[in-house]
Amino acid sequence: MRWLSLALALAVACSSQPEPRPVTPPVVPVVTTPDAASPPATGPSDAAPPLVSPIDLPSAPDAALAKRLDAAIDKALAEQMLVGVVVMVARDGKLVYSRGAGFADREAKLPATETTLFRWASMTKPITAALTLALVEQGKLGLDDPITKYLPDFKPKLADGSTPTITVRQLLTHTAGFRYKFSENLDGPYHKGDVAEGLAEPGLGFDQFLKRLAGVPLEFAPGTAWKYAVGLDVLGAVIAKAANNEFPAVMKETLLRPLGMVDTSFAVTDRPRLAWPYAGPDDNKGKPPIRMTEPYDFKDGKTIVRFSPARIFDSASFPSGGAGLSGTARDYLIFLEAMRRGGGPVLKPASVQMMTDNQIGELSKKTMTPGRRYGFGVGVAMDAKSIAPRGKGTWYWGGIYGTGFWVDPENKLSVVMLTNVAGDWPFDQWVEKAIFSN
Repeated sequence: MRWLSLALALAVACSSQPEPRPVTPPVVPVVTTPDAASPPATGPSDAAPPLVSPIDLPSAPDAALAKRLDAAIDKALAEQMLVGVVVMVARDGKLVYSRGAGFADREAKLPATETTLFRWASMTKPITAALTLALVEQGKLGLDDPITKYLPDFKPKLADGSTPTITVRQLLTHTAGFRYKFSENLDGPYHKGDVAEGLAEPGLGFDQFLKRLAGVPLEFAPGTAWKYAVGLDVLGAVIAKAANNEFPAVMKETLLRPLGMVDTSFAVTDRPRLAWPYAGPDDNKGKPPIRMTEPYDFKDGKTIVRFSPARIFDSASFPSGGAGLSGTARDYLIFLEAMRRGGGPVLKPASVQMMTDNQIGELSKKTMTPGRRYGFGVGVAMDAKSIAPRGKGTWYWGGIYGTGFWVDPENKLSVVMLTNVAGDWPFDQWVEKAIFSN
C-alpha cells in the first residue's frame, strides 16, 4: 500500500491502477501451536464485559464482489507482497465483504483472521480527532483554545526565539509548526533533539516527549502552513488535562465503549492476537517481507523510520494520539460507519461534517494531490477528479505499518484494509479497482 509514501512525502498521491492477474490461491496454512517467534499471552485485553456495538452491520455478502476482492488478496499473497491481511467492506450499512488471509505471524504459522489485532499507526488520528470533537461538544475544551491553557509549561519557540500561540485546532490540522522526524534528513533538528513520533522508544512518557519536542524550533508560525506532524500526539496530553483523566481512559469511556469497539487499545496484553509487523518491499525489493526486529530501522532514501514492535506492550509508553492504537478491522469499520451515518452515539452530525471537510483552506496546496485537502485527522477529496472512481467528499487515511481506510459518502461505502507489512505497494489500488469494477 502507499501509506509509507504518504507519510514520508507528506502527501497522498493518486497513481495508476495495475490490472490484477489471475493467480492460483495460496494454500491455507494449518494452525499450529505458537512457537518462540510469537510472544506468550499475558492475559485478556480488556477485563470489562464485552459490549454489543450500537452500530449495526448486518451481513449481506456480495458474491461478485467477493470474487474480485479474493483475487486481489490472493494475488498479493502469492506475489509475497503481503504477509497477512484483513479487508472489510460495508455498503449502505451492510457488511458485504469480510476476509482474513495469510499470516498474522509467518514464522509461527499463525493465520490472519477477522479477529486479528493490527497496529493501526496513523489510522489512530481520526479517532483522536473524533474524541477531541466529542470533548468540544461537552464543553471540556475549545478548538481555538491555546494549548498552554492545558499544558502551561509546553511553549515551543520559533527560530527567532519568539513563543507563538498554538491552538487545539492547529494540532488537529497539522498547522501548528511541528513535523515528523522521519520526514527530515538524518542530520535534521528532530533527529538531533531525539523527538519521538509514537512508533518507537518503549517506555518514553508524555513528559519526556513534550520536553524534547519543545526544545526543537517550530518549522513555521502556527496557522501559516501545513506539514504532517506529531501534533495529535501533543493533543493526547491536552485531552488528558482537559478531561482530568488519563488519555486512554478518556478515549475508552467517551468513544470506544459507547461504540462497542472492545478490541481497540493503546497497550496490548493479548499478544497472540496481535499481528507481527514486517517490512517490504521498498526495504527489500524482490524478496519476501522481512520480519521486524526490536528495534527495526526501515530505510527509505536519505531517511530512516524506526519501528519498535515492543512499544505497544509497554504501558509506560506515552499513548500516541497520532500513531498508537491497535485493533481489529471490525472495530475500525464500526468507527467509520458511525461517522458516515452522522456520528451517533458519540458525535453530532455537525461535528462529523467539520471533521470530514476542508479545515486548512489552501495551506496544503503544494504538498497534497490537487483537489485534496485535510480535515480533522483525515484527508478529504474536494473534487471527484482527485479521487475517482471514488466520489467527491471521500475521506481517508492510512498507517505506516501497512493499514488504510476510506469512506465514500456518495456511494455509501466504508472500506478497511489492515496488513502487517510496512512498505509502498499497490494493494490498496487493487482493492479499489475490485470494488468499483462491475
